[in-house]
Amino acid sequence: MLDVVLPTLQETIVRKVESGERLTVAEGRALYDLDLLLLGRLANLVRQRRHPENVVTFIKDRILNYTNVCVTDCKFCAFYRRPKDPEAYHLPLEEILEKIGDTVALGGTQVLIQGGHHPTLKIDYYEDLFRAIKSRHEITLHSLSAPEIDHIAKISKISIRETLERLRAAGLASLPGGGAEILVDRVRKDISPKKIMSDRWFEIHETAHAIGMESTQTMVFGLGETLDERLEHLARVRALQDRSGGFRAFIPWSFTPYNSVMETSDTPGGVDYLRTMAVARLFLDNVRHLHCGWLTEGRKLAQMALKFGANDLGGVLVGEKVIFSTGVDFSTTVNGVLSLIRGAGYVPAQRDTTYKVLRVYADGEWD
Repeated sequence: MLDVVLPTLQETIVRKVESGERLTVAEGRALYDLDLLLLGRLANLVRQRRHPENVVTFIKDRILNYTNVCVTDCKFCAFYRRPKDPEAYHLPLEEILEKIGDTVALGGTQVLIQGGHHPTLKIDYYEDLFRAIKSRHEITLHSLSAPEIDHIAKISKISIRETLERLRAAGLASLPGGGAEILVDRVRKDISPKKIMSDRWFEIHETAHAIGMESTQTMVFGLGETLDERLEHLARVRALQDRSGGFRAFIPWSFTPYNSVMETSDTPGGVDYLRTMAVARLFLDNVRHLHCGWLTEGRKLAQMALKFGANDLGGVLVGEKVIFSTGVDFSTTVNGVLSLIRGAGYVPAQRDTTYKVLRVYADGEWD
């Protein structure tokens, strides 16, 4: 009998990554067991292959949390308030328009409008809101998570498709990936049993893609999920992307438990974040852009993530309240982002919602 030396799983993964072959789910799970520096090297290799121009992008935008009223009671959320809570709020239209006007004046090109599952705001409220915004301001509406879309459809007694088509006609351009957390029902039933389950989340995004509306995809990890369940989440994202091609980007961030019902939960560390970013870059071979989250992870860790597969720093955010409500208060400016990108050895560039580059900053050029 011939002596045959079978390759180890690690050797198979390295070979497939270097040759540009797709990893299986089992190989994706095994990525979590690789040496961190090897994992980072492989992710950086793929990132350079996908983005050889050595540019890191960001967007000037605003997150506008128009209401904190919600009836879904997610364990992990420190932001929401029940309808009769003294801290519950719902911003009036003129204040919303004023905040967006301030964003446009500062060069912002996108607004991400998200709130809670308000029990009385039906489809006509959002149609009127979006039309009012678009009539006043030239800005892209990248807004409303899949759970919000589901809630609007249910209380308006219309289908998901009709909801999306009507919102799109009113000015909605694309959907953010919020409300995904971990797209595995075992986890969702524990942390957010009143929120949509994973099949419904994917149905909403696939319907959006089918009518020509792109979206992004997120994963909040550290919610009690296993590594196998993280891979299940990623595998379903990759499968939908194979079918529709509608995801522009993937955005992972670590769970911040403070001020929530889950406050005693352990929080993921920086190594876990870098490993998760790298695994996403290697496994999601059909998603072009990966965000690193300075808002949740801090500037230094986000900078390191640029060497672990990320190519985008997301938004220079104005007005975000959901993360802020947990007590996390990272902040930065455009010039802070430029410094961060240059410090990691990349060329900074401002983009729009579709990832079209609007401005490349020359060396030594500031905003």
